[in-house]
Amino acid sequence: MVSTDRLLAFAAMSLLVVLIPGPSVLFVIGRALAHGRRTAVATAIGNVFGSYALVIAVAVGIGSLVERSAAIYLAVKLAGAAYLVFLGVQAFRHRGELRTSAAEPASARPARGDLRTVLDGALVGITNPKGVVFFAAVLPQFVDQSAGRVPLQMLVLGLIPIMIGLITDTAWGLTASATRTWFARSDRRLSLIGGAGGFTMIGLGVTVAVTGRAD
Repeated sequence: MVSTDRLLAFAAMSLLVVLIPGPSVLFVIGRALAHGRRTAVATAIGNVFGSYALVIAVAVGIGSLVERSAAIYLAVKLAGAAYLVFLGVQAFRHRGELRTSAAEPASARPARGDLRTVLDGALVGITNPKGVVFFAAVLPQFVDQSAGRVPLQMLVLGLIPIMIGLITDTAWGLTASATRTWFARSDRRLSLIGGAGGFTMIGLGVTVAVTGRAD
């Protein structure tokens, strides 16, 4: 199906792309600073679900349509940017409540909160312009057309950056949340770090909105 050399070549390309901090990484960091480790991990998991949804879209032909259509691409990009800004504003507004959240046992938090966090991460992953471009423009180049089953090859290849992203995003989130633990010893410091997380997401949303394709 997919040859070993193609898998290795795509893995190397994926590693280079994933290691460059993009919207997903910065979003995980922002959520970690604003809400802590549990939220950071759930966000990273949601991101990979959203990213793999892009792989599926490319495999069935939707991704190429988004890549070719400037209007659709712009709509996807602006939707993601607007949601990032919204989440950033919410994090900044509620930064004073972080002390209670930090002290609350993980088992005491409702499951629905975790599900909502995963869905937030998935939405950001789906609307990530970096992911749209990578999966729509780069992924198809590593498919062996002569081997057949092109959609299945894409689905298999797409698992590589997804797994790399899960590992690296989780590492970023845990590192950021460890920093937050020190800040949690002071209400003032925790409020400041919560505000920083909110501003990170707002800045990321603005960046996503004004960068990318010009056509």
